[in-house]
Amino acid sequence: QVQLIESGGGLVQAGGSLRLSCAASGRTFSMYTMAWFRQAPGKEREFVAAISWTTISTTYADSVKGRFTISRDNAKNTVYLQINSLKPEDTGVYYCARHHTDRYYSIRISPNDYDFWGQGTQVTVSS
Repeated sequence: QVQLIESGGGLVQAGGSLRLSCAASGRTFSMYTMAWFRQAPGKEREFVAAISWTTISTTYADSVKGRFTISRDNAKNTVYLQINSLKPEDTGVYYCARHHTDRYYSIRISPNDYDFWGQGTQVTVSS
């Protein structure tokens, strides 16, 4: 069973930065595309960013392009999300997730394509 544990959330002022981390258990971390999603109160969970298992490809939601950066360290079984220039609309619970198929050829952005999820970390941005 895979466990994903997020950390790094908090309360920040608009314009600030945070670095979220997601530590994964298991020995096959490097074979899976990893993604970050977020969910604001009263809204559906939405895609934020993903990084391929090859580390070559990344994909971002339009709303975060240029401000968020996803990366991974396979030696540490960890995926990161650097978030800069935070806006109040970035507030929500941030989840990391693992794609359901190892060595998948393309990056998918639907939550239905991910089968393991962390418990989430809260990000609150004050104006």
